[in-house]
Amino acid sequence: MTPHPHRSHFRHAALFYAGEDAYAGSLVPFIRAGLEAGEPVLVMVPGPKVDLLRGALGSIASEVQFADMTEVGANPGWIIPAWRDFVEERSEPGTRLRGIGEPIWAGRSPAELIECQRHEALLNVAFDGAAPMDLLCPYDQRALDDSVVEEAFRSHPLVVENGNFLDSSTYVGVETAAKPFGVPLPAAPTDAATLEFEPSTLQAIRVFVAMGAADAGLDPLRTEDLVLAVNELASNSVRHGGGSGVLRTWVEGRSFVVEVSDSGQIDYPLAGREQPLSGQVGGHGLWLVNQLCDLMQMRTYPTGSVVRVHIHRDHRATAPTGPRVGRTRARTAVG
Repeated sequence: MTPHPHRSHFRHAALFYAGEDAYAGSLVPFIRAGLEAGEPVLVMVPGPKVDLLRGALGSIASEVQFADMTEVGANPGWIIPAWRDFVEERSEPGTRLRGIGEPIWAGRSPAELIECQRHEALLNVAFDGAAPMDLLCPYDQRALDDSVVEEAFRSHPLVVENGNFLDSSTYVGVETAAKPFGVPLPAAPTDAATLEFEPSTLQAIRVFVAMGAADAGLDPLRTEDLVLAVNELASNSVRHGGGSGVLRTWVEGRSFVVEVSDSGQIDYPLAGREQPLSGQVGGHGLWLVNQLCDLMQMRTYPTGSVVRVHIHRDHRATAPTGPRVGRTRARTAVG
């Protein structure tokens, strides 16, 4: 692939492909070039494509770090922390890093898709000025809607065409990506269970959520996770969101959904996607919520903020594996 002039910086590029041959034909040379240059390489793509790339790479596949994006990035909020771990562990003076990340595939739910698109935009914020790294994001043109491809041009500064890094003509820029995210969420159902809360009713919220989760069939350990997450959200509303808020719960497909709204503003773009530093005061709540839940959607409007969390009813709680930080680190963050 032909270098882009700004190779000393973080380079975030979209690559559009159609079919397995084009996928391997584009990505294997990118991986090989990194290995030949002595660059650590992390590939986070859906499981079957991990197998495809391993097979195409042959014996040198052992030199590449692979992760299944359907696990590492099941919740899009887990992906930036995984890339940060890679940068912290493998970055050395004078050495570039190289990565492939495919967070968007045809099986994503509409809610997951928009959060993945938000993730792609926030990568530019998270790694602006960070260690030099080339990050390539493949998009399946055959399986994805045209609107998804169009959004990829807006969220990536660069695109790869015929092996060349080119500027995206519709990239929105870091400044736009860093602004509070206000794309409206679908309205809560009219029959959603609703509870207004204030400092004196936080205990009532925990009982309210636990009973709703049990009625929805959640595993007891996942219910425990959800109650802890919602307690953090409600406590944040009391401390930073005007002292009160409104909680709503409902079942949506495979998920039990809890929404907390208040009159506060969430203006830090990476809230919930950065692990708090050891000894840090504050900044733990949204991180904890994102680690405990299967999906977190955060919106800030002129009238206030909304955080909506999803817990899958068909999943059982397990210990974290691989790059996912998971339950153990999440609980440590408030311990």
